[in-house]
Amino acid sequence: MKPVVPRNLTWFASALLATTGFCQTWEREDVGFDSIQSRARDLANKQYHSPGADRLPAWMGQLSYDQYRDIRFNPNQALWATEGLPFRAMFFHPGYLYREPVTLNEFTSSHQQQIRLAEAYFNYGPLLQKHGDLPPDGGFAGFRLHAPLNKPDVFDELIAFQGASYWRALGKNQRYGISARGIAVDTGVEGVTEEFPGFREFWLRKPEPGETHARLYALLDGPSYAAAYAFRIHPGNVTIVDVRAVIFTRRAVQRLGIAPMSSMFWFGENSRRRFDDFRPEVHDSDGLAIRMGSGERVWRPISNDSGKLEFSFFSMEKCDGFGLLQRDRRFSAYEDGEASYHMRPSLWIEPTSDWGPGRVMLMEIPTTNELTDNAVAMWEPAAVPKPGDRIEFSYRQHWTTDGDPSQAGGHVVATRSGVHDWQPEQRTIVVEFAGPKLEEASETPVTAQVQAVGDGAGKITIQGITVQSVPENRTRVSFQITPTAAGTKLSETGPIELRCCLKRGEDFLTETWAHRVIP
Repeated sequence: MKPVVPRNLTWFASALLATTGFCQTWEREDVGFDSIQSRARDLANKQYHSPGADRLPAWMGQLSYDQYRDIRFNPNQALWATEGLPFRAMFFHPGYLYREPVTLNEFTSSHQQQIRLAEAYFNYGPLLQKHGDLPPDGGFAGFRLHAPLNKPDVFDELIAFQGASYWRALGKNQRYGISARGIAVDTGVEGVTEEFPGFREFWLRKPEPGETHARLYALLDGPSYAAAYAFRIHPGNVTIVDVRAVIFTRRAVQRLGIAPMSSMFWFGENSRRRFDDFRPEVHDSDGLAIRMGSGERVWRPISNDSGKLEFSFFSMEKCDGFGLLQRDRRFSAYEDGEASYHMRPSLWIEPTSDWGPGRVMLMEIPTTNELTDNAVAMWEPAAVPKPGDRIEFSYRQHWTTDGDPSQAGGHVVATRSGVHDWQPEQRTIVVEFAGPKLEEASETPVTAQVQAVGDGAGKITIQGITVQSVPENRTRVSFQITPTAAGTKLSETGPIELRCCLKRGEDFLTETWAHRVIP
């Protein structure tokens, strides 16, 4: 095993690093967001060139899933592991699906050095006892940061950047689930292939002793955009990631997604499509929450019932926040001790700059298993950038299992529906809310406002609206929908957009439940 060498700014350390095979040397350079932004601008003014998977040796590209998993980073070689600093960095080996090399750099206030791919960083398991050479310029597949997240003497995984522009983060006592990415390009546009620009290079700032947040920069490039990103990662019960981005448009696209995220929803308590599985629910997120600048809060339950690609759009002049949330935190809701879906984080986005008018998009992709993400949410600006445009935006991510990050007050906790055999043309829908305002004693009763909206609103009649208190401090709204036209079957009414909220007098007590019902 090659020795771990503390990194400092002396010529002796540089010489020693070279003799051990890491081949890293410090160079005097002031790394900052302006310099990364300048590089992104220069890239956007040139023709796009793919980084190319052919830069990797053939044996790396031919790795199987099991072989790739058999390569593990050696924790003793983690960046900053021997220096008593509050963060450590570990690297992902290139190969398997990750064939486009990513350059990693370390920097201080005055110097930087490239981190070279070296065998000493990794432990190769029995499936890879014999492998080919590692090219020194091969780059990595990404990296992850570790910090004392759950125990003061244990460095837990905090955030991981791997694949295109994706990353995932964790707060205390959380398990990986939902993913974020830099930007989304032409996601869900009919007849257009979605583009996945990638982070080509990272700069990891060496932390100071006692520092409470990690900092890094990233350079993104793709056929349509080049961009500079700055990240500040604050670990905690809720891990906060502050993101600043400047993107430069190389060519026109039909849809740009800002602060995109993707998650998995197979089935839940609101699902009509049932699968042969021992668990009552399987999902990383169960709904989309939105906080509009007007003050309205919206909750859209995720569905996997229609068997086809579904889109929902929520337009507004100003967005105060949105995210895919995992609201049900009961183990009994999932009964899965291995996947621990009750510990998967919600991801809430809070703009910290003026995004202007636009809309939140939810895309739901049909699935028959839990192996891939199939729910995408993002902000789509009202004006699509033109070639040559510069766009700057910033936002704060909350990776959390605590409470309700949307701050809706009264919020939806369950959606259910069903049809009785003896009433085949009448669907019962149940929505359950919870929140402190609903528990307040008052002589004025709580009432439900339920309505159908959109093109299909006139096709159904809403009847039998009731409001009742149920166990676990929940307030339940029940109602039925039936065809308006005599002799019409419920299945012929098509998808229906419904809205529901609770009021006390003229005061709104809850967010708006917004659901597309497939009769």
